[in-house]
Amino acid sequence: MTTGISLYNDFQGLARLRADAAQSSPDSAREAARQFEALFVQMMLKSMRDASSAYAEQRDRTYDEMFDQQIALEMTRGRGLGLADMLVQQLRLSTPEAAGADGAPPGGATGVPAAPAAAGAAAARPVAATSAPASPADFVRELWPHAERAGRELGVDPRAIVAQAALETGWGNRQIRDEAGRSANNLFGIKADGRWEGRRVGVNTLEYEGGLPAPVRAQFRAYDSLAEGVADYVRFLKDNPRYRAALQAGGDAGAYAGELQAAGYATDPRYADKIRNILASPALDAAVRTLKFAGGVPTTQANRG
Repeated sequence: MTTGISLYNDFQGLARLRADAAQSSPDSAREAARQFEALFVQMMLKSMRDASSAYAEQRDRTYDEMFDQQIALEMTRGRGLGLADMLVQQLRLSTPEAAGADGAPPGGATGVPAAPAAAGAAAARPVAATSAPASPADFVRELWPHAERAGRELGVDPRAIVAQAALETGWGNRQIRDEAGRSANNLFGIKADGRWEGRRVGVNTLEYEGGLPAPVRAQFRAYDSLAEGVADYVRFLKDNPRYRAALQAGGDAGAYAGELQAAGYATDPRYADKIRNILASPALDAAVRTLKFAGGVPTTQANRG
């Protein structure tokens, strides 16, 4: 195996490995892919940490960053998350030897494998690729009408619904997507167990075990539209008795978040606190007030704490 790179954040080393891969060095291609995977995981962990602490007290984050670096390295040892294998394939496709007779990469014009056929009767229905919102305000603007309808059905403050979706998706920038990049329209991280008969998407994610994050491969529900996804969120909560206390506390957004965590909605031990941080954030407040002035939110709703 090549020793051309020793640090996961040595970008010059990555560039050298990329050049070696172009010269058909399998070891270099694999090492470059592994390092890129580690970088990706570290960026993901940093984004998750930033999302949960953006409005917390400011302090020295050096040890947090060192911890994220170590977690990223541990998560990508061995076979890692599978991203490295995809990158190796792409590095090989970029070499002249991998191209077809007409210069196009094998398997089609893009060189990207087609997404596997989805199970169930809904597999034939097309799902449009959904771009990420440009800002938290755009995310709230798109979700708000659906959150209002869900709030009325559940008896829950729509701000709590928006805040939970913002946490689960990083304000819409980390949505669950299939291999073709199409959004699953699942903003609430609802998994697809054996009872789910609709489409599903398998993705790598993090679950907390003993308070520490661990990588897992999980199946999530997929929907044809945002409206369908939010409607299933409503059914999911109403049909599960364990969320009864959460719905009873729905008028209090902070209490609702606490009851969701108590019922086991997520394994993150700080899940409720993170939702409350978003509820108290200037980003959410500004987005809702913008909708109010545009006539999209009743005044009493916008001013609710």
